[in-house]
Amino acid sequence: MNPHSATLLISCPDKKGLVSAIANFLMTYNANILHADQHQDGEAKLFLMRVQWDLDGFTLPMDDFAAAFAPIAAEHDMRWQVSLSSRKPRMAIFVSKYEHCLVDLLHRWRIGELDCEIPLVISNHEDCRRIVEFNGIPYHVIPVSKDNKAEAEAEQFRLLEEAGVDLIVLARYMQVLSHDFVTRYPNKVINIHHSFLPAFDGARPYHRAFARGVKLIGATSHYVTEDLDEGPIIEQEVMRISHRDDVDDLVQKGRDLEKVVLSRAVRWHLDNRLLSYNNKTVVFD
Repeated sequence: MNPHSATLLISCPDKKGLVSAIANFLMTYNANILHADQHQDGEAKLFLMRVQWDLDGFTLPMDDFAAAFAPIAAEHDMRWQVSLSSRKPRMAIFVSKYEHCLVDLLHRWRIGELDCEIPLVISNHEDCRRIVEFNGIPYHVIPVSKDNKAEAEAEQFRLLEEAGVDLIVLARYMQVLSHDFVTRYPNKVINIHHSFLPAFDGARPYHRAFARGVKLIGATSHYVTEDLDEGPIIEQEVMRISHRDDVDDLVQKGRDLEKVVLSRAVRWHLDNRLLSYNNKTVVFD
């Protein structure tokens, strides 16, 4: 990513002249467009676009961008957001006992593949403390049960707000988030589910896949919504298996899928390549 650039994400009703309106606005302020990608959903009659431009030589101060862009956004009924490459998103990771997705995310963060800050990791178990603290990240254990769920989430909210978190990643966090949690962070919570959704949603998908005798297993990363495992899908991957594989084989092979699929989804979100609509996502190139 260009170290001094801005990225604009837009969705609005589709009609002629949208690309021209956006490009002409940027050109008015001497923008050098680095990358642009767009998608039209004919059925939904929706236009979606991602445009990134170099801020060197851009004559509009970014503090004034919203006010300057507002008339065009209003004219075309745009929903939009702009981000700066100079500001690293702050990402919190939630984990329970399984560490493979957590370790993969921490490794990719440490080598610079995930361009973000990780101010904290939250868990309902002690198991992953050593791994997290080895990376110099605070580790908070908040036990969760059916009797203390509201109190546990209140403490999670406090920590997330103090840390100024922009994105929450559920790296095999084995708790269902409440309505309050999900509505507080719309399209800001990414989960990894260990099956190729919509097949085998919910608990123990590998066991149910084995019982069904499937020949492919998969993993799915998605935004979290109120409906369990029903949120907009970001990325999926599959692997062929055979009758020789037992449940333990499926779990072992599935872990490789889970960490790769989750890391891709997180990277695309951090790079501002995702737009969600109608319970679907567009992943821009």
